[in-house]
Amino acid sequence: MQARNGILKGELKVKNGKLIKCRIILKNSLIEDIKLHGDFFIYPEEKIEEIEEKMKGIRYDEGEIKKILYENFKDVEIIGASIEDFLKAIINAK
Repeated sequence: MQARNGILKGELKVKNGKLIKCRIILKNSLIEDIKLHGDFFIYPEEKIEEIEEKMKGIRYDEGEIKKILYENFKDVEIIGASIEDFLKAIINAK
């Protein structure tokens, strides 16, 4: 499989009209940087930055991303989106 490089952007409009956006920088199929934003709410707020940090250096792979999301979104209140919505936005980025 060929390594992926470059900038990916994704967005997902969830059922209730909220929007999740992501910007991912890939180098050799690894996430070098990722930013998640949109009109959803997360409490505690700093959790989103923690999740972004934990994704740095992992393979751009649905299984690895899903594991990070589920491990780090437990005990977090998400309003306007679900963990699966975040996963879809990230995996479907182009």
